Amino acid sequence: MQRAGSMMSRLGSCLQALPSALRRSLSSAQDVLRRTPLYDFHLAHGGKMVAFAGWNLPVQYRDSHVDSHLHTRRHCSLFDVSHMLQTKIFGHDRVKLMESLVVGDIAELKPNQGTLSLFTNEAGGILDDLIVTNTSEGHLYVVSNAGCWEKDLTLMQDKVRELQNTGSDVGLEVMDNALLALQGPTAAQVLQAGVADDLRKLPFMTSAVMEVFGVSGCRVTRCGYTGEDGVEISVLAAEAVRLATALLENPEVKLAGLAARDSLRLEAGLCLYGNDIDEHTTPVEGSLSWTLGKRRRAAMDFPGASVIVPQLKGNVQRRRVGLMCEGAPVRAHNPILSTEGTVLGAVTSGCPSPCLKKNVAMGYVPYEYSRPGTLLLVEVRRKQQMAMVSKMPFVPTNYYTLK
Repeated sequence: MQRAGSMMSRLGSCLQALPSALRRSLSSAQDVLRRTPLYDFHLAHGGKMVAFAGWNLPVQYRDSHVDSHLHTRRHCSLFDVSHMLQTKIFGHDRVKLMESLVVGDIAELKPNQGTLSLFTNEAGGILDDLIVTNTSEGHLYVVSNAGCWEKDLTLMQDKVRELQNTGSDVGLEVMDNALLALQGPTAAQVLQAGVADDLRKLPFMTSAVMEVFGVSGCRVTRCGYTGEDGVEISVLAAEAVRLATALLENPEVKLAGLAARDSLRLEAGLCLYGNDIDEHTTPVEGSLSWTLGKRRRAAMDFPGASVIVPQLKGNVQRRRVGLMCEGAPVRAHNPILSTEGTVLGAVTSGCPSPCLKKNVAMGYVPYEYSRPGTLLLVEVRRKQQMAMVSKMPFVPTNYYTLK
């Protein structure tokens, strides 16, 4: 534990850039940590390993956090996201099962099309965010957050048993694949050299199984958590190092860790579960109304619909907003105030933006203060500084869509 403690000390300045929920996860070094198939690979490449959501993961490598961030925006970076929960939902009633748990229209997904969706509870709160893909192989491929692993798995398994007991044809399988995210404007160019499929025909939020640099059976999904073009590659655990090594042979590619992943997603206006959204946040409050399927809204047949749907008509008291802030960097839990000094809410994520060279943040304010351009104050170390409500993303996204 002394070694872990000294590492934490050396990483102190970097960790301060991470949201509080993430930092809390990093501090639990006493817990027994799981390792991804790339653990030794990370060590060999200078990865600074920390505890996160029960896993031992790299927070950064030899390059600084800012250098990794900017490399991702200008070239591409490889992230190990094997800690994410990957599951298959199969059987004739697989869509019925998923739609009993999430707010999205899963039935409308075309073969190999995916969508971001939300698990919700009966009070309208968000249990987790996840990506659901309707594969052409006859199952739903689901990726959800490592921090909600047990909660999500129990939720899905309980619903499987419930439906099976009433005669439904449905089942669940937890996958032990590794998951690699290749992110950045040159990601497709790098990947195209190792696949026979034409990646120009694989737009954002679609998926295909293909051989990648000689590794067969990889599921390549055009998505990510950075705002850039890129893919996530689900690969057999035994082949993960081989695939990562092949990708790194291209000088465009560098390894990146949790610190860069967090600042990249914040610039892109993407939520971190446990900070920006949680069980006490509804999709409308979290500015995620677009995840609610049109048919599902009309049918009001998803958990929490009686709370969430009325909020769509303006009956919502608070909203998640972006903030551009002056002065010292803004962090989670910093109070947000009106210009008269009344406390309105709190910051949920914040950091200096490496691209904009300005402080950016997210937080919740009453609906009447949520219009872009509204002037507010944030309190940092008992000092008030100016902030302005800003549209998100802070940095334009570069997702690949078919022209």
